[in-house]
Amino acid sequence: MRDVAKLAGVSHQTVSRVLNEHPNVKQETRTRVLEAMQSLNYRRNLAARTLVTRRSHTLGLIGFETTLFGPASMLYGIEDAARTAGYLVSIATIRNLDRREVLDAVDRLSQHAVDGIIAIAPKPSVTNGLLQAPTGLYCVAVGGGGEPDAVPTVRIDNAAGARLATEHLLGLGHRTVHHVGGPSDWPEAQERVTGWRDTLYEAGAPVPPVAFDSWNAEWGHRRGQELAQDPSVTAIFCANDRIALGVLRALHEAGRKVPEEVSVVGFDDMPDSGYFLPPLTTVRQDFAEMGRRSLTLLLEHMGDAEDPGPPAHIVVSPELVVRGSTAPPPR
Repeated sequence: MRDVAKLAGVSHQTVSRVLNEHPNVKQETRTRVLEAMQSLNYRRNLAARTLVTRRSHTLGLIGFETTLFGPASMLYGIEDAARTAGYLVSIATIRNLDRREVLDAVDRLSQHAVDGIIAIAPKPSVTNGLLQAPTGLYCVAVGGGGEPDAVPTVRIDNAAGARLATEHLLGLGHRTVHHVGGPSDWPEAQERVTGWRDTLYEAGAPVPPVAFDSWNAEWGHRRGQELAQDPSVTAIFCANDRIALGVLRALHEAGRKVPEEVSVVGFDDMPDSGYFLPPLTTVRQDFAEMGRRSLTLLLEHMGDAEDPGPPAHIVVSPELVVRGSTAPPPR
């Protein structure tokens, strides 16, 4: 830093102010310092900075091994937000969504002296496992469930998303809407059922039985084959886009035209959903926004270390994306 200061003709305190983006530095001086840094190929000594500030400027992320679009996109969204804010990222991946593996991941990240942890938490076991984090290590959970006052959380409003999908189909004139659920032990799947069912009740529409299984297209295809045999089925809301893909395949095989005979809505808005045949109407989750919100929440929590107060809970609203897989029912 002193070499940079000497070349730029300023004090090393000024160099420090430029590095920390202090507002009280003239633009001309800032430019001169940045040019000196580039000329000398200057890089911060992160170890020294950690000793001075007692912060590693590194955040820990806990994810799990999955090919599911939602959790993977959440992880990317959080990582991108952290890097944009100037934080290094250390990722710990778990195989099973149980409390023991969460505690192991927290321990691994603690050994890297992370300033805080953001965890993808689709099940209560993850959120509740964060309660065992060492004192002073602040944690935020994204998605899922858990004890209502466990840790700060950011999640999508799944019930509201299901309501958007169901209201859209009822608004087109469908007598009722069938639902193909995800795994019954995932809070997100249960919340989507709640939003769907409550909307039907409020509209005075019949509430068909719902079946649960998994998040994949194979399950959607299996359930779609059953629904395709019922001529009264004209509208299907699927718990995610992969399930919807399987349902579309089953309807096609049964000779049921979409959307002329049956309308289909998904949830997530995967990048490929607009290229399904027909393009899928779905509920979009803004994973980038969830990443930004979770990072902001963690930084606010870390900054109020002496008296963090009760955990904050942020709910992000979803958006309905209407495409070619929905239409009024056949007459």
